[in-house]
Amino acid sequence: MRQGIIFRTAAGALLLALVALTALAASASPAEANFRLCNNTSSRVGVAIGYKDAQGWTTEGWWNLPSRTCETILKGNLVARYYYVYAVDYDRGGEWMGQAFMCTRDKEFTIRGIDNCLARGYDRTGFFEVDTGEQSTWTVQLTETSEQPPAKPLPTGNPLSAMPPTGAGATPVPPGPMTQPRAGSNRR
Repeated sequence: MRQGIIFRTAAGALLLALVALTALAASASPAEANFRLCNNTSSRVGVAIGYKDAQGWTTEGWWNLPSRTCETILKGNLVARYYYVYAVDYDRGGEWMGQAFMCTRDKEFTIRGIDNCLARGYDRTGFFEVDTGEQSTWTVQLTETSEQPPAKPLPTGNPLSAMPPTGAGATPVPPGPMTQPRAGSNRR
């Protein structure tokens, strides 16, 4: 009889351990995949993003990032390899831009499509390309001018570079004070 009690106790302990492991596994959250952007400058920065999903091209903005902070721009696994970013320095002027032209506007926006921006009442803005290498999560670091790597031009035939470039590469370009402040709030 005593052996039965030991067996039950051992079986109970095994069952309790199995329940504890299951609860622990259930409470552990899986690694969260996101597209994040970090503002590593001493200025406040406004950010817009462009990407292609199952419905086509989309641009969204504005996320306002205080100095030395990070923000999750898109939550969940990334759906594309290439994302496009445009950012503006609110405090010192200047912008991070590139040769991928997409639609934006001064107020908070979500815009479908990248064609005929001006005719549709939007601004036509040059975004820089971010190649995520098909990773499920990615972080972009915005830094001061001297810390930025040189930009690579978009390949010929890329639909985002159909118009001749009118701006600099992905490095901040100090054009002087902005004539029209960009408004918006942190999104999502």
